[in-house]
Amino acid sequence: MTVRDRWIRELRRVGQPAAHVVFCPHAGGAASYLAPFTRHFPAAFDLSAVQYPGRQERLGEPLVPSIEALADHLVPILRQFATTAVPLVLFGHSMGASVAFEAALRLAAEAPVAPCRLVVSGRAAPSVPRTHGYATTDEGILDDLEKLGGTQVEFLRDPELRDLFLPALRNDYGAVARYRPTGEAVLDAPLLCLTGERDPRVSVEAAAAWKNHTSERFRLESFPGGHFFLAEHRETVAGMVADWADSSDGGPSPVAGR
Repeated sequence: MTVRDRWIRELRRVGQPAAHVVFCPHAGGAASYLAPFTRHFPAAFDLSAVQYPGRQERLGEPLVPSIEALADHLVPILRQFATTAVPLVLFGHSMGASVAFEAALRLAAEAPVAPCRLVVSGRAAPSVPRTHGYATTDEGILDDLEKLGGTQVEFLRDPELRDLFLPALRNDYGAVARYRPTGEAVLDAPLLCLTGERDPRVSVEAAAAWKNHTSERFRLESFPGGHFFLAEHRETVAGMVADWADSSDGGPSPVAGR
C-alpha cells in the first residue's frame, strides 16, 4: 500500500470532475464518518477523506502528535490533487479544520501549486483567544464528547472498545490542546465557514473571525444544532459546499442535483 493509499480514502471518483473535495475528520474521527456525504453531492465531484493513523485499518500505526505534523504528512499527497484543471477543496471539521487550514497554508507557500479552497466547520478562527481548556483524562474526554454530541460515546463507554478508540482520542485531544496557530496567517483563497448555532465550543462570533484569515471571498453559514450539526444537515451542507466549489469566485452558483 502506498503512502497516498494509507492516508486517503477515495469515496468517489469520476471521469471529469468539477472539483475534488477532501474531508479532514474531527478528533477521534475516521474517514468513514464522512462517507454518508457522498450521496448528497452532485455526481460531478470527486470525494475523498483523510484517514489519520491509529483508527480502523490504520489502528496499529504510530499516532501523529500534532496538528502541524498531520498537515506536513498530508501536503505531499494533496499536492498531487492541486491542479489548475480540477479545483481542490479542503473541508475540515473541528480538529480537521485546523489540519485543513495548516495544509492549505503549506500548499499556498509552494507556488506554482494551484491554490485550493477551504471549508472550515465547527472551529473557532485561529485569531480567537482560547477561553476553555481541553480534557486530559479518559473520563474527561468521554464526558466532553458526550457534551459535544459525539456519536461514538455510547460505544466508547463499552470497556471492550475503549482500548481501541481511546488512544487516538487521547492523541487528538492533546494535539488540539498543544496547537498554537499563527493568528495573523492569511490564506489567499476563498474560505467558507460553517458553524452550529448551539455549539458550546464555538460561538458564531468566533466562527465569523475566520474572515480575517483570507484575502479572498468569505462566507459564513450557521445551522441549527450543536458541534456535530453536520450529521443533521448533510444534504444542505453538501449542496452548499458544492456551490462554493463550483463557482468561479467562491460564491453561490446553481448546481445540478440540489
